[in-house]
Formats: sequence, C-alpha cells, structure tokens
Amino acid sequence: MKLLTYESGNGPRVAVLTDAGVEDVVPETGDACEVIAAGGAPKTSGNPKSLAEVKLLAPIASLRRPVIAVGLNYKRHADESAHRRNEQPGTYPEIPVFFCKWPGSHNGPDADIIHHSITKHLDYECELVIVIGKKGINIPKEKAMDHVYGYTIMNEVSARDVQRRHGQWFKGKALDTFGPIGPYIVTKDETGDGDNLGVISRVNGEVRQKSNTDDMIFDIATVVSVLSEGFTLVPGDMIATGTPEGVGLFMDPPGLMKVGDVVECEIENIGVLRNKIVAPGAS
Repeated sequence: MKLLTYESGNGPRVAVLTDAGVEDVVPETGDACEVIAAGGAPKTSGNPKSLAEVKLLAPIASLRRPVIAVGLNYKRHADESAHRRNEQPGTYPEIPVFFCKWPGSHNGPDADIIHHSITKHLDYECELVIVIGKKGINIPKEKAMDHVYGYTIMNEVSARDVQRRHGQWFKGKALDTFGPIGPYIVTKDETGDGDNLGVISRVNGEVRQKSNTDDMIFDIATVVSVLSEGFTLVPGDMIATGTPEGVGLFMDPPGLMKVGDVVECEIENIGVLRNKIVAPGAS
C-alpha cells in the first residue's frame, strides 16, 4: 500500500494510491499518524482522483517529532569520507550514531530547496526512511520488524561548510527546506526486504549515487532496536538510515548543488523524490 498526503484546498488530506488513482481514506483525515497507528489497510472512498491532479505534501504533513537520522551508516560512504575524520577506510562506527533532523526543515516532494546564503557547499543525500507503525521501547532486535510500518525517502540535504564551522551535523542539516520526504510511505509488504533495496540519486539527470541498502553498516532491525533503548518509539516516527557513497562533496571535482539544479532521490519499490534548488526569496 502507498500512503500519501495531498493538499485538498481545506488542508492536508491522507489518501491511498491505488491502481485506480488517489483515494481518500475514510473517515477523512489530514493526520497520517492516525492511519499508521490504526494498522492494516484503511477504508477508502472509492472515488479516485488522478495522481496528476493533486499536489503531494510530505507523507506525514506535520511532524509530531523530529526525524531521527543515522550518520555514517554505509560502508563505502564512510570510506569516501574517512580522510575528513583522519581515519583509514574500513573504520566504521561500532554503534549507530543518531542525530535529529529539525522539524523546521520538513519539506515535501516537488517542493523547492532553498540555497541559503549561509552555505556555498550544498549537498544531497538520498536516504531510506523507516516509518514506525507500533509503539515500543527496549525492542529486541528479533522483534524490531514488528514495529516497522513501511518506508519512504528523504533527501537529507546538508550544508557541508556549515557542518564544518559548527563542528557537528545538526545546524548544517537543519536549515529551512533541507528535509524533503516522500513521495509516499510504502508498507513493508510491498517494498520487500528493506535491507536489500537499490538507492539512486541524480542531479539534472546525472547519476550521482548508485548503491543498495545492503551496504548499510547497521541493518534496519539493529537501528530500530538500538534507538529504542530507553527511548519510546511511536507510530509515525521516522528514522533516516544514512546515505551511500557518491555525495557531491567527495566527487573530483566536487559536484555540489547550485540554484536551478533538479535533484532526484529514487529507492527501489518506493518511488522518486524530486526537488529543485532555488535562490532565497524565489520559493
């Protein structure tokens, strides 16, 4: 099932993308977390609209909590950036490294990404996002997948120079519009194994990242289990699982994003998240 949220004219509306088109869930709601918490397939209106007719919002239009992100969770990405940390390739974290993606950066499919004047090094990061469907704390690894509802995509936009100036990840990844998510949440029964999905990013049609989630250092069950230690996960929580190699900063020469660029993040069995880079004040 593909769960989405669109702008109805009277606020966000949650719907399911079926073979016939976009069908509103019944009863009508703008809160995808309610639908996720209920579990199963929601009842739909049976009155489909064409996908081309609706303006998609982020699948959860208003986040209740920040997106949790995992840093350095792909082996080859850790290798390509090892010199920045004065480490040798093959040196990987022993436990998942978590940080928050500020809710103010929340953004949707086809929405603009602002190239804020604070940065000259704007970069893309295509990431698989875990969507939690069942509340839990201290979840054993063998039970972790019971708490996973499905998956979506994030472009975990990063201002690399801001990261370096501040000496941590939060600020450089927290700027307005730096968190596009979408286009849908796809339930795990339709995505297949989240630990074996193709990941591709493109800038103006040029492939930049081409990998698979099987390169993750910590698999989905481990990420969910470790994050839940003393930390209650609730339906609608999102966990961005890290990005593979091929980010712009480490290309030769660097392939950082500029105003006018169109960036696409694609993950197998989920879809394509597309956004355009715009100048401040243009959005």
